Amino acid sequence: MNTKSTFIVNPFYDSFFFIFSPLLALFLGFLISDTTLTVDEVQFLGQEAPIANIFIGTFIMAHLFLVFFRSHGNGSIFRQFPLRFTLIPVVLLVAMVSSTWVLVCVSVLATWWDVYHSSLQTFGIGRIYDAKAGNGPQVGRRLDFLCNLLLYVGPILAGASLMDHVEDFDEFEEVGSLFFTSIPAFVDERRIYLTWAVLVFAVPFLGYYLYSYYRLHRQGYNVSPQKVLLFASTSVCSLLAWGFNSFGEAFFIMNFFHALQYFALVWTVEKGNIATLLRLNRFRWGPQCALLIYLGVGFGYGLYAEVSDTENEILFAAILLVSILHFWYDGFIWSVRRRQI
Repeated sequence: MNTKSTFIVNPFYDSFFFIFSPLLALFLGFLISDTTLTVDEVQFLGQEAPIANIFIGTFIMAHLFLVFFRSHGNGSIFRQFPLRFTLIPVVLLVAMVSSTWVLVCVSVLATWWDVYHSSLQTFGIGRIYDAKAGNGPQVGRRLDFLCNLLLYVGPILAGASLMDHVEDFDEFEEVGSLFFTSIPAFVDERRIYLTWAVLVFAVPFLGYYLYSYYRLHRQGYNVSPQKVLLFASTSVCSLLAWGFNSFGEAFFIMNFFHALQYFALVWTVEKGNIATLLRLNRFRWGPQCALLIYLGVGFGYGLYAEVSDTENEILFAAILLVSILHFWYDGFIWSVRRRQI
């Protein structure tokens, strides 16, 4: 990355892949809404689903696997956390295969961890822009953390897509847990209170957020236009998609821009390591070949995971393991505070 620029790569790359990708996803959701891509089911490698569903499922699974290019493919990162990258995945996989309770708990956890993790991806990119603008890693960090949780999680808790997330607790029927399977009905009866709670918190917090940054600016904080536009585009997208499900494609929209950002970010940071890992760094067309392999490996796994037989508990556990590791690893291998990027 160019340390003299306030962009991660350049204005066009950042605008397309990071800053305005939520609005791009929103536009795509509008275009495919109620079309043959989202309505008509097709047969594909044993799957029967609309083309849009198969595509976004593949895209999601593909981006989840990309974390390993950074966690295991980057030697300096791997050496810092060897047990987290070797022993713990094996222990967790054995636990999920051995216990249906563990498997179901991890499956439901993955749904909600994904929500939390997705909000923090925008937070992380925003912190990169702050660092590029010359601000310290701790300045405004807690404010941005809470703001992104609110922008991403708030519309879920207060909006149209709440029950789509809460209904994952029905998976506890497999282990006969009456307590956890009663949660969806409990939440559905009280969702209006969640809506009001989010609104009561959101309005004063956003005012406090803006006022706090006004004070920081007067103390020397450099406002990053890229971060401001990123947060603004994400909030519009999250509100219209998760909050109102305006086009009926909330799941497609929110996951599309999240995966697109991740593909672009991992390649930006790790392309040198990937080319070296593949022994392509000495060849003229090495970077281009590395990019093709990077995309091929990601989408190859994504397609395999999307069309796999989830009735096979071992295979399901392995795919679920990749998801959980992605969420967990991302929490500590992209830290601006630790100078990881």
